[in-house]
Amino acid sequence: MRGAWRVADIRAAEDALMATLPDGTLMQRAAAGLARRCALLLADAAGGVYGRRVLLLVGAGNNGGDALYAGAALARRGATVDALLLVPDRVHSGGLAAFRGAGGTVVDQLPAADLVVDGIVGIGASGGLREPASRVVDAMRHLRTQDGRRPVVVAVDVPSGVEVDTGYVPGTAVRADATVTFGCLKLALIAGPAAALAGEVEVVDIGLTRWLRGEPAVRVPELSDLRRWWPRLPANAEKYTRGVVGLATGSARYPGAAVLSVAGALTGPVGLIRYAGTAAPLVAQHHPSVIVTDRVANAGRVQAWVCGSGLGTDERAAADLRAILATSVPVVLDADALTLLVDGSMAGLLRHRDAPIVLTPHDREFARLAGGGPGDDRVAAALRLASWTNAVVLLKGDHTIVGTPGGRAWSNPTGTPVLATGGTGDVLAGLLGSLLAAGVTAERAAVAAAYLHGLAGREAARAGPVTSADVPSALRTVISELDGHEPA
Repeated sequence: MRGAWRVADIRAAEDALMATLPDGTLMQRAAAGLARRCALLLADAAGGVYGRRVLLLVGAGNNGGDALYAGAALARRGATVDALLLVPDRVHSGGLAAFRGAGGTVVDQLPAADLVVDGIVGIGASGGLREPASRVVDAMRHLRTQDGRRPVVVAVDVPSGVEVDTGYVPGTAVRADATVTFGCLKLALIAGPAAALAGEVEVVDIGLTRWLRGEPAVRVPELSDLRRWWPRLPANAEKYTRGVVGLATGSARYPGAAVLSVAGALTGPVGLIRYAGTAAPLVAQHHPSVIVTDRVANAGRVQAWVCGSGLGTDERAAADLRAILATSVPVVLDADALTLLVDGSMAGLLRHRDAPIVLTPHDREFARLAGGGPGDDRVAAALRLASWTNAVVLLKGDHTIVGTPGGRAWSNPTGTPVLATGGTGDVLAGLLGSLLAAGVTAERAAVAAAYLHGLAGREAARAGPVTSADVPSALRTVISELDGHEPA
């Protein structure tokens, strides 16, 4: 697991660290890491540093200072380095002196460049970019190398123009190919629309980690976390001890949702699947290992339920949802089940449940449940809904957010737009239910399902355009990589 921290916590840690170091040490560490990454990017894109053209966009304060010191290092390696000073009277004086001493040149317009360093504003900025920065960033989109290619863009700490603590983008902002961030991740690099502007993110160790206090604002899972969480099969395992998951999904109008959600559940760790609904004949045809019946009341014993994918919103669907909420096992509520909650008629059943609930809304479903969309701060929105409903909330999106009633938040790093196609959420719900039935906690099950679902989308895309039917097979491939891990 990695952590992302809010600006106030980072500033406090920086102050504590700087009190133990000679003046300027932290900036030198940051600039060295930035210069190193720029050199590697130039090697990949242009064959090396020597003779290449680098443009620094330099704002006020430390962010601009980092860029200037890094530019000086690149100039000493033979690059032609220009700097456009956006706030000349507030430029970092030490950085500017080092830059000029290394042979760097201050310019007043955007020259051709092989690499652009965005040092306009850092984590201390608030609101959108103002003039002249917004005008320069707009003009930067037309910048080219001398041979007509688009230059590589590197952001310093965060892309300029994003809200650092929320990931919101209020206006013009830099779109980077890579972001070099210092000490730890920032929320804008892993959540909200800003994350898509960061490109590949590298965290440069400047000695900050041990000075960060408390818990991170948002956690980012890694494959090693899933390996620890994934249920192990003991030698005496049998189908019932592995877990049984029930699915109340699909309908006459959307029978495919039942097939897809069951396919997702089959990729998980459970030993048996029970399906209850009107799509029972089709499910039995596609998945002969599944025990099918027509109603939830006739399904038999399960350790978790998945309800809602393509279920419909008629009285039959509502009756099945009420029956599931009346059980004492964990439940996943997806799609139509979320719509059935909106009128509040099942609020009592929700409030009196002791077993975990996982809600899986996309933005429009979130708006119906919460009375408004997630807004500028998706992390805060997911946590708010989790608190209101006493449920784990999996808020779908490019960087899916998982929020818990206890206030923990996760951002999924594996999201991909190829999964933005009908039915992929049904597969996700099935996998999530399978994890719950196998005994994985609701928080971990939601995080793991989102992570593996994203990897499966990428895997499926290797063969061409992705449909929801491609995702279960790809899930098996990525889940197979969990084999061979150390026991918990």
